[in-house]
Amino acid sequence: MEVLVTEDWLLKLPKVDLHLHLDGSVKPETILELALHQGIDLPVYDKDQLIPHMRVNDECSSLTEYLSKFHFTTRFLQLAEALDRVAYEVAQQAAEHNCKYVEVRFAPQLHRDMGLTVEETIQHVIEGLNRGRRDFGVRAGVIVICMRHHAIETNLEVVTAAAKFAGRGVVAVDLAGDEASYPPEIFRDVFAESKRLGLPITIHAGEAAGAANVYEAVANLGAVRIGHGVRLRENASILELVRNRRIPLEMCPISNIQTKAVPSWESYPIREYLERGLMVTINTDNPSVSGTNITKEYRVLADRFGFTAPELVKLIMNGVEAAFLEESDKLTLRREMENELSSLGLLN
Repeated sequence: MEVLVTEDWLLKLPKVDLHLHLDGSVKPETILELALHQGIDLPVYDKDQLIPHMRVNDECSSLTEYLSKFHFTTRFLQLAEALDRVAYEVAQQAAEHNCKYVEVRFAPQLHRDMGLTVEETIQHVIEGLNRGRRDFGVRAGVIVICMRHHAIETNLEVVTAAAKFAGRGVVAVDLAGDEASYPPEIFRDVFAESKRLGLPITIHAGEAAGAANVYEAVANLGAVRIGHGVRLRENASILELVRNRRIPLEMCPISNIQTKAVPSWESYPIREYLERGLMVTINTDNPSVSGTNITKEYRVLADRFGFTAPELVKLIMNGVEAAFLEESDKLTLRREMENELSSLGLLN
């Protein structure tokens, strides 16, 4: 029996989100409350009128312009209670879309203006997510980000702190920021230390620069997942490497269009990647900045690319397989997802 992909059906689907930035997930009403509590002036004091200050529009011209929105949101995320609260609300928003597991990433060094240590920022994000799990049943892991525009020593401090929370909330480390201006080879020493400390690695690559960055991330930085990877098809041999190694791509359709990783929906390579055997996962990137949610991402795939119910389920289960979870925890999540999918008539 063919399943009709309706809005209600999409909402009921159990999902995962592996590429989700904390500071790109702040609700406008939360910004308003945090600003009032912290005594920070706002350009407007209405949650709806705040949206243009924290969300890109259709005229967004590049990743650099997209990233500029974070200069606004991070101002309000410098205190322990703010980090805890926003992490908690990420779990709450995930639960509203039946998202069973999220990996929330953030850059600790961007949240230290009020004196928090790197370790304290990580601790408070973990605590907020743990509260979210207790209240909403959403499992979560933290991916700690090194920033491209930061000094090597600054990023090494992040990696060292992340390792202290391995097995206690932190599941991986990442490299993010202005990809076009800071090529990944600059950071070989940082991620060599990550590997030495046993931290799994995912790297933003192939978004604002070409497939060569994906190769560098995999071959020399030790990436076992790639953030975005949209431009991977620019080099057939690198695409084959990623396919053969079963390296998951954390694709974020709406964000990828907004940052001009591709010029249009017509050129978005998601179906091509699936048909060529790549392990594609679907994620939100920055719900508040992009004006999206995980249900909307799957809606776009159904509407624009004609993805069927079984194809959407395949993408979801790819996310389960790609998760930075211990095998026993992954098995538990897989069984939970399969049970829900079966109840929706989607698995034999």
